Amino acid sequence: MTDARAWEMRVFLRVAARGAFSAAGRELGMTPSATARLITRIEARLGVRLVERSTRRLRLTPEGEVYRERAEALLAELEAMEAEVAGQAVVPSGLVRINSSIPFGRHCLLPLLPEFTTRYPQIRLDLTFTDEVVDLYLARVDIAFRVGKLGDSGLRAVHLGEVRRRIVASPDYLARRGVPQRPDDLVDHDCLGFNFRRAAAVWPMTVDGRRVAREVEGRIQVSDGETMRYMARAGLGLARLAEYHVRDDIAAGRLVTVLDDCLADSEVVHAVYLGRERAPRRIEAFLDHATPRLRERLRQG
Repeated sequence: MTDARAWEMRVFLRVAARGAFSAAGRELGMTPSATARLITRIEARLGVRLVERSTRRLRLTPEGEVYRERAEALLAELEAMEAEVAGQAVVPSGLVRINSSIPFGRHCLLPLLPEFTTRYPQIRLDLTFTDEVVDLYLARVDIAFRVGKLGDSGLRAVHLGEVRRRIVASPDYLARRGVPQRPDDLVDHDCLGFNFRRAAAVWPMTVDGRRVAREVEGRIQVSDGETMRYMARAGLGLARLAEYHVRDDIAAGRLVTVLDDCLADSEVVHAVYLGRERAPRRIEAFLDHATPRLRERLRQG
């Protein structure tokens, strides 16, 4: 990145922050017209409009919002790299964007954050929890936590452990519908399912020493594991969820496990990030903090 491009980004970010060419120009020692011409030059080069002009206040277009986010990240990485080379990067800083499933985020990641934010006050976090798998580049994600086999995506990965799944239901549901004793009994039960595209309505089971994929059906499908947990607690069906997700509910008696001897269901967990020889210091700092704590959490179930 040339000095000219870096300067253009800094001017654009100041305009975005102040909402006016004049205010941004005063802070940068530029006239309002020079500031406006610089933004117009960026737009001409990119072929898109970044700023909607009005008599009151400037507003970023959707393309402008994307440019702002990427410019912030690029400049922060440039500054961190220069500081590191100069031997001044004592404290990691900048923005770390993190993505995970909703259950993993709430039950495994959130408990780690108070200590991390205290230890690294100059690192900012942007958390997105969704049970859909996102593209790290398109979603501008720095670190994603994935459960299951990784594809050949070119991502760098840190192995965190394995997660076992359990089939659970509320005591009220089991009292009404009976306790399934073998996989074939699932046909008589409402099995809660997911409605996102990659979800399959099959549960891996062991029958007579053989691993089989048991098809299940139910009247309710949901978009995320946390909602499914609440559906199970409300007595609306059987749910297949990660052990760390339902451990507290099992201990408190809100949920009961069934078919423990038949469920053959565990998957690996990784932290993944875009491949580089060395990740920025802010990403290394989060991984160094989270990895041992998550490995211990997954060992506990």
